[in-house]
Amino acid sequence: MTAHPLLAAALTAAERGWHVFPLTPNTKRPAITAWEQRATTDPVRIRRCWGAGPFNVGVACGPSALVVVDLDAPKSPTARPPAEWDEPGITDGTDVFAELFRRAGQPVPDQTFRVRTCRGGRHLYFAAPGGPVQPNTVGTLGWLIDSRSAGGYVVAAGSVVDSATYRVELDLPPLPLPALLLISKESTTARPAPARTSGRISDPVAWANAALDRECNKVATTGEGGRNRALVGAARSLARMVATRHLTRTEVENRLTAAANAAGIGDAEAARTIRSGLDWGLANTTAGRAA
Repeated sequence: MTAHPLLAAALTAAERGWHVFPLTPNTKRPAITAWEQRATTDPVRIRRCWGAGPFNVGVACGPSALVVVDLDAPKSPTARPPAEWDEPGITDGTDVFAELFRRAGQPVPDQTFRVRTCRGGRHLYFAAPGGPVQPNTVGTLGWLIDSRSAGGYVVAAGSVVDSATYRVELDLPPLPLPALLLISKESTTARPAPARTSGRISDPVAWANAALDRECNKVATTGEGGRNRALVGAARSLARMVATRHLTRTEVENRLTAAANAAGIGDAEAARTIRSGLDWGLANTTAGRAA
């Protein structure tokens, strides 16, 4: 008897040594609490779990000794990169990732296990290094680049969200995490982009982008009990930069939505919370206070 495709996806990931757990059907949200502790490679437990329903498959990065780099696509076709990445040919996270390594004079490490996501982005799987735990990040490495490690998870190949299937794009063993992607737990705010030949960032804009990265990381790494509070707080705080036009509202909404998704908050709930926080922040930011 042929296994259900989602059961087969869970078993395939487990055979690679990756610890899996169920996600709510057709979503990216965990279907269980304490998912990192309960994630498993045991085929008996996996068959029992996925025999109960068509759950999507989550891979817990920490127990799986993985760091997964998420190269996203912009949510709006009119989205522009921030100044440090605003160059011809750079339109998404994949382009930024390649440019990051080009500026560092290093080959792009894309010949690793790679998954195409439901929105046209990519997940690049890397073997976690020994030593200090890599933090989860949102935007620290560059525009539309997030990363998941201990305490984080990714949606596995074979899962279906919005009628689109996550699929393996390149079936190779995960490469060791490149040194250029190493981030200390104490430094999850925006990393300066490698120098380019022209273009400078004004201090207020650089400061605003650093604040955006910092707030997004805070939201993405907040646990279940405090994630909504962190999200509304981030939206209220960033409203000041929207008021001064150092950030656009669309940019803030898109980045906070990605961070909220990483924390397990669905799109609809995230949109309501972000809108409420931004509206409150803008209403309570007078021209005098924002200057």
